[in-house]
Amino acid sequence: EVQLVESGGGLVQAGGSLRLSCAASGFTFDDYTIGWFRQAPGKEREGVSYITKRDGTTYYVDSVKGRFTISSDNNKNTVYLQMDSLKPEDTAVYYCAADPNGYYPLRQDEYKYWGQGTQVTVSS
Repeated sequence: EVQLVESGGGLVQAGGSLRLSCAASGFTFDDYTIGWFRQAPGKEREGVSYITKRDGTTYYVDSVKGRFTISSDNNKNTVYLQMDSLKPEDTAVYYCAADPNGYYPLRQDEYKYWGQGTQVTVSS
């Protein structure tokens, strides 16, 4: 069974840090581009970051550049999102997803597998 399980969310004060984990099972992790997405209440889901399968290229949406870092541990079949200097506007449910092709990693419909999400709440 293919599964993506996010963990590491929680409540943190502005300026604090959290590290999200995305653990995969049922498929070979390093064959996929892995993306992190988030959805705040009343807003559309947006892409936050991704790491490509081909060469480990990373991408960050402008609003998180310099604060978030994506990394992968293929031995553990896990991708991490280190989130520093958190802001109240980072509050959202964060999802990880796996894209088997990696051609259009900004397109959410390219992602085949999705986790259930983990809540991140940043208080001011």
